[in-house]
Amino acid sequence: MAFSVNTNAGALVALQTLNKTNSNLATTQNRISTGLKVASAKDNAAIYSIAQSQRAEISGLNAVKDSLSRATGAIDTALAGAEAVSDLLIELKEKAVAAADTGIDASQRTLLNNEFSELRNQIDTIVANAEFNGINALRGSDDITAIVNQDATSSITIAAQDIDVGTLGLSGKSITTSASAAGVVTLVDSALDTVNASLAVLGAGAKRIESVTTFVGKLSDSIETGIGNLVDADLARESANLQSLQVKQQLGLQALSIANQQPSSVLSLFG
Repeated sequence: MAFSVNTNAGALVALQTLNKTNSNLATTQNRISTGLKVASAKDNAAIYSIAQSQRAEISGLNAVKDSLSRATGAIDTALAGAEAVSDLLIELKEKAVAAADTGIDASQRTLLNNEFSELRNQIDTIVANAEFNGINALRGSDDITAIVNQDATSSITIAAQDIDVGTLGLSGKSITTSASAAGVVTLVDSALDTVNASLAVLGAGAKRIESVTTFVGKLSDSIETGIGNLVDADLARESANLQSLQVKQQLGLQALSIANQQPSSVLSLFG
């Protein structure tokens, strides 16, 4: 065995081993603290690049979710308004049919006409207030639109419906006579058909938006799971590695200490 006070090969080997252990220990501690096995490009450039691309897709899908949420709010508001108008038309028909009865007198018909006018005015009030985020799909001008993919190259559009009193043909109508009331009954039936058709369009649109929203949610969850599989650390495994590396670190320190004491054994040659 050669002895040298200039070069301590054993200490160099022990130091190299200890440095490697410390490096692995730092990596493991970083994975435990961040929960990620690939937290930056230096950990694994290829995996990090893939994960970043997938994160960009999730970001785009979040914008799609926001667009769909706004569309859902607008169409739910429109549906609520159209349903309320439909209910009012049913009440209007009841008043018109009652006023068409030749067995009632003029004063009774006047009372019915007053109620008819109030109910008719409520239709315009409901239509005017059926607005969400600046969109009113019951006045014939504001289509409801939502993007459905992260590239914003595809969208859903639900056509605006027009169901105000004028469009329904009830503007200025009265039921002050039996004949006029009978004519209004026909107009109300036609208006109900119009509103029910609008409800069908809005209902189908709402169902479509709901289906796309569900799909986008599932797609986003799948992508997030995929990213997790790529970059998330196995904390149970990292915990076991941490304990192992801590023991190796202690042993490395002892080995380095022993190796550093070896040159002093040269002194025994000169005793």
